[in-house]
Amino acid sequence: MANILIIDDNDAVCTALKTLFMLQGYQAHSVASEQQALAYLANAQVDLILQDMNFAKGEMTGSQGKALFYQLRALLPDTAIILMTAWTSIDMVVELVKAGACDYIAKPWDDERLLTTVAKALQLSQLQQSQQRLAQKQQARLSAFAGKDLCGLVFASSAMEQLLQMALQLAPSNAAVLITGENGTGKEGIAQVLHANSPRKHKALVKVNMGALPADLMEAELFGAEAGAYSGLTKTRLGRFEAADGGTIFLDEIGNLSLSGQMKLLRVLQTGEFERLGSSVTRKVDVRVLSATNADLTKAISSGAFRQDLYYRLNVVELHLQELKNRRDDILPLARLFLRGEKTLSKEAEQALLAYNWPGNVRELQNICQRALLLAPEAQIQPADLALPQEETSGKRALDDFEQQQIEQALQDAGGVIARAAKQLGISRQALYRRMEFYGIATP
Repeated sequence: MANILIIDDNDAVCTALKTLFMLQGYQAHSVASEQQALAYLANAQVDLILQDMNFAKGEMTGSQGKALFYQLRALLPDTAIILMTAWTSIDMVVELVKAGACDYIAKPWDDERLLTTVAKALQLSQLQQSQQRLAQKQQARLSAFAGKDLCGLVFASSAMEQLLQMALQLAPSNAAVLITGENGTGKEGIAQVLHANSPRKHKALVKVNMGALPADLMEAELFGAEAGAYSGLTKTRLGRFEAADGGTIFLDEIGNLSLSGQMKLLRVLQTGEFERLGSSVTRKVDVRVLSATNADLTKAISSGAFRQDLYYRLNVVELHLQELKNRRDDILPLARLFLRGEKTLSKEAEQALLAYNWPGNVRELQNICQRALLLAPEAQIQPADLALPQEETSGKRALDDFEQQQIEQALQDAGGVIARAAKQLGISRQALYRRMEFYGIATP
């Protein structure tokens, strides 16, 4: 229940406003002067202040209210303040709104407009406080990774935090790691973190997209080939494994490797030895192998398309990246990163991004932000500028996985304690805050 402080020297005005607010379910308290307001605020917390601009009889300049506003803004920088008076200059109102006042209500006021203004101000304040809490948690998360190279990765979700902690724990070892997840989830970024925090970081990280290599050239690309090994090759070709000697090789879309290539890869993993195509000379390298796939390799094993022994060599540890739709807290930090500070997102655009299902994951988000950066006509991006596919946004909304009644009941059962309600629903506190924002449920 929101707590509203009314600052006005007119008893009749205070009584009318307190009655109006209490009928709407708000708590309301009134004081008659600047001194009383500051004394009350020293011992009480308020969610919104409705402030008159003149307190002395015959005063009409608004200077008293202006001075009080700046005192209140310095004392409570995050509290919503609405100005109200019959006598003041428009220039002063504009100045104070620019300085952080939520709005200005003229006397005599319209009850409906006043209540709408108060509701919007409270909603915006709660959203800002929620974002501040998320930012503080993000800062705390980043401090836990102090001294580590995250390779520019941005995250706010607990899922990514746990994954990165595991990756950093694995980084110093030589263990083969299989990174799994849908296309566009950021598997290459995790491989970069593993390499950058390993003893091999001063050597090469060689990336190979197995899906982009022709099948007949795949083995030559990986292990090299002698001149004349195949038509058109006139000089020795150095393979990716030789290029990665002493460092790390990242084999993306590993499920595309041919069976003969799988056999050679298995040997490299076991002994570090291989031969170039067209050569009988055995060569040896010291390479850590990281691989990634969006396919189910166990099914490929069952069909005979992938060697089981190679699978177990590659999958000493598996790191699984969740889809972006399951990492909702990462969406806005990533979007701001992709916008590079050149443009900002309106609140409506942020809501549209959060409600979208992201079938293309982080890669799709990056593309949409880059397009909006180029085509949005204003400095602030609106939902239309995002051009999100209609078929994805017209169905069940992404945050609509709990009914409003379920969330309200959980909050009631938990006595308004967010952590308890989140635990009852089986989601994180951040996820619960997102859904409360989605439904317009006020923070208890």
